[in-house]
Amino acid sequence: MTRVIHTGDTHLGYRQYHRPERKRDYLDAFRQVADDAVADDVDAVVHAGDLFHDRRPTLDDIMGALSVLRTLDDAGVPFLAVVGNHEAKREGQWLDLFESLGLATRLGPDPVQAGSTAFYGLDFVPRSKREGFELDLDPHDADHAALVTHGLFEPFDFGEWDPREIFATTDVEFDALLLGDNHHAETAQIDDTWVTYCGSTERTSAAERDERGYNVVEFDGEVDIRRRGLDTREFVFVDLELGEGEGVERVRQRVGEYDLEDAVVVVSIDGEGEPVTPAAVEEFALDRGALVARVTDRRETADETEREVSFADPDDAVRERVRELGLSDAARSIDETVRASKVADSNVDDVVQDEVADLVEDGDPAAFESVDPGDEETDGEASATDDDGPEAAETDGDGAVAASAAADGGDPADEYGDTDTESGGDAEAPETGESGDEKSPGDGDGQATWGEFE
Repeated sequence: MTRVIHTGDTHLGYRQYHRPERKRDYLDAFRQVADDAVADDVDAVVHAGDLFHDRRPTLDDIMGALSVLRTLDDAGVPFLAVVGNHEAKREGQWLDLFESLGLATRLGPDPVQAGSTAFYGLDFVPRSKREGFELDLDPHDADHAALVTHGLFEPFDFGEWDPREIFATTDVEFDALLLGDNHHAETAQIDDTWVTYCGSTERTSAAERDERGYNVVEFDGEVDIRRRGLDTREFVFVDLELGEGEGVERVRQRVGEYDLEDAVVVVSIDGEGEPVTPAAVEEFALDRGALVARVTDRRETADETEREVSFADPDDAVRERVRELGLSDAARSIDETVRASKVADSNVDDVVQDEVADLVEDGDPAAFESVDPGDEETDGEASATDDDGPEAAETDGDGAVAASAAADGGDPADEYGDTDTESGGDAEAPETGESGDEKSPGDGDGQATWGEFE
């Protein structure tokens, strides 16, 4: 029998809304996972990628991760992990450093046994590397086997890779596929294999309203997957539709009905009422103890008749103009990475370099040919999910930028020019008790030296 905690998308180092408190929240959530693992005496903590939010974490972020990993090591709980797209480096990975210190195991083609289960790992694979991909694994003699990887897989929303394409390339039969990248916890069964996302341990976008948490996975003849919640910072969501004649006072009244102390407050306004100045509501919330307040008036672009450009949708206007230019596929891919992907600013240069190298290596002249604007896809459909390169644009919500927010972290408004250090963000919540388990739906290479990380 094997019992593990399946976690991922911890995004250590993410300073959401530019607040140091939010950065600490991500480490606190990861620490809770480790504390639960020790208290429950699980066989291992299995991390499915994106331990860090950035491939260049600060020293504080590294030291925080080391502190949590030492907690696990002191209790004899192995930390088994793969590399996600947010933290991926061209050469030595941070996991290699932690492995060299005896605090982690980077999963790969060799089975690592915990209890009666053999665990294999597959780091994030960019789309440009998936065609003809083969999984070359060493055999095992354990009772069960699980593959841990990072990416957006079918049959879930935003899925772009069928797991059966991977399964078909190996003789190893998996009881479970433990996934990271999609921040929404979901579970499904493909043939005889359970496929599950653990979700993120902290909220990273407005789309994530569900409670954050992780999976407890048990292998004992059958596979049992249960969801367990984490105690994270309170997010208050106020969605209201204003009636005729209603305005800022009505919004303040609704916001004031909640306990806002130390919370992130997210207000969404619709309806036929009077115009509302976001600052007036944000100041109201901050005066009542909110850590962050953010207000979106979704009516701002409803009555526009010419080119739809407003402070609410500048990215849509830019995408429309880019389509009109008739850029080549290669140029649009690079534009998306620089302008509208969820790649951290500090990583953009490396990611663009990787993309260009991949394009040159592929040697497809058509990728560099201009296209007729009338033939281009609308709303950034293809480029929105382009994750070529070691760190890619994650897909997740509506359209290009919003798509990235829903599945793999980061509020589009926060990433693109959010200069209001007091305004707030977004979030998600399953039906679990304070710490009780919830039955999941459907119950259904070498080591690196310090110099490599400079």
